[in-house]
Amino acid sequence: MKIIAFAGSNSQNSINKKLATYASGLFENSEVEVLDLNDFQMPLFGVDIEKEIGQHPLAKAFLEKISTADILVVSLAENNGNYSVAFKNVFDWCSRIGAKVFQEKPMLLMATSPGARGGASVLEIAKNAFPRYGAIIKATFSLPGFNDNFDVEKGRISNEELDKQLKEIVKNF
Repeated sequence: MKIIAFAGSNSQNSINKKLATYASGLFENSEVEVLDLNDFQMPLFGVDIEKEIGQHPLAKAFLEKISTADILVVSLAENNGNYSVAFKNVFDWCSRIGAKVFQEKPMLLMATSPGARGGASVLEIAKNAFPRYGAIIKATFSLPGFNDNFDVEKGRISNEELDKQLKEIVKNF
């Protein structure tokens, strides 16, 4: 079983990438590939640019990575209550190639933030929107207070109750 995991962030120290990496590693008997949105930097999407250059090769490469997955593990950064610009740009370029960006793949959809809501706004937006783009959302998980509930050195959730919740989600996936 192949898992493609990524964070909806281009931060070099993305807390969502740390969460996605941890969660994807909980799946037994799987091969995990963690994507970095920095490897898919494209000009800001616009129809004029698209007319000029056509389908961007990095959007095609991102979609090819998605096509290799049996499961997607996605953790979204929340910027002003919505997707990060880095994620939205990759998503916009990809959606112009094919509307089913997530290619009918089962998805564990997550978010985290330093705050108490744990990216709840972006998680809700994605939960409602992603199925229209081919995501089969099997479960969602929010990790509030990342700095208090995740041990960065050990690369794992330090809050026992929240860790148990995520492990149960993965077990029942």
